[in-house]
Amino acid sequence: MNNNILIVGGGPAGMEAAGMLQRLGYNTMLVERSSKLGGHLAAWDRLFPKGLQAKETLDRLTAGINGVKYFLDTDINSINILDDSFNVILSNGITILAKAVLIATGFDLFKAEKKEEYGYGIYDRVITNADLEAYYKTGKSDTIQNPKSIGFVHCVGSRDEKVGNLSCSKVCCATAVKQACEIKQRFPEAQVYSFYMDLRMFGRYYEDLYLEAQKKYGIRFIRGRVSEVSEKEDKSLLVKAEDTLSSKPIKVSVDLLVLMAGIRPAEAGKRVGRMLHLSNEEDGFFSTKDTIRDLQMSKIPGLFFAGTCTGPKTIPETLNDAKSAAMEIDEYIKQNFPDRK
Repeated sequence: MNNNILIVGGGPAGMEAAGMLQRLGYNTMLVERSSKLGGHLAAWDRLFPKGLQAKETLDRLTAGINGVKYFLDTDINSINILDDSFNVILSNGITILAKAVLIATGFDLFKAEKKEEYGYGIYDRVITNADLEAYYKTGKSDTIQNPKSIGFVHCVGSRDEKVGNLSCSKVCCATAVKQACEIKQRFPEAQVYSFYMDLRMFGRYYEDLYLEAQKKYGIRFIRGRVSEVSEKEDKSLLVKAEDTLSSKPIKVSVDLLVLMAGIRPAEAGKRVGRMLHLSNEEDGFFSTKDTIRDLQMSKIPGLFFAGTCTGPKTIPETLNDAKSAAMEIDEYIKQNFPDRK
């Protein structure tokens, strides 16, 4: 009997769910459009709040998918819903008939160049959180050369009506504080500024990380949105903002400015969603069956979600979401196809 489960997306959610479903006895297949597994996790160095190496988590996920067949550099060409299964044609020419499909297409980072007032792509010393993490991972950067002052700008592309996204990206505050502490570890004499709207340090140990940033590393947190960034003759940057606690405009000169690009729905996920006529929330992420219990279920029988395709999540939340999705799929198969084995 057809025992196939197809997972679309090879990031942490897709890998976690694939390994679990394989261990439950299903013939699990995973499709990833890039040339490697791991999604954004594969490009990250350390994870908040404890600074654990991202590679350790990725290595465990990789070990967990032993036996799972996966296709790299592969897109979904089409998905057709049949009476009791899904007919999926891949870009490599393979056709899969699956009893259930799990969408785990992840997220894209907001394109920081859309906020022209911040100067990304215009000024050499304006980078994003992803650029900084790449520097932490490789130790190489043409931009970061012993900066004496560094600024972090929160909520770039999040909670911003001008770019059409009023939602919080959830992970940016903790990422900014983590990265600010790390930059002080590398450049102890540098002055670090963090421009924020509200600090949303909601998880266990997150507040400890924030306090450590202040007390141990002397990072200065300024409550206020940056209005403009300009480049001076020496290539340093002038940051204009309003300190909303004092209701006064401020100007700060920095050698490096880091933009905390927020989480947006993945374009690859949108493409698959259009094939299946899936509905979306106002923020563009997929709508789940309800907002309380069935967070891994779509309104289409046999089609499930896991991870950040339904909204911003931390790595632990993503992995737990994937485990829940795997259990929901197992329950769905048992109820609808009791003779699957």
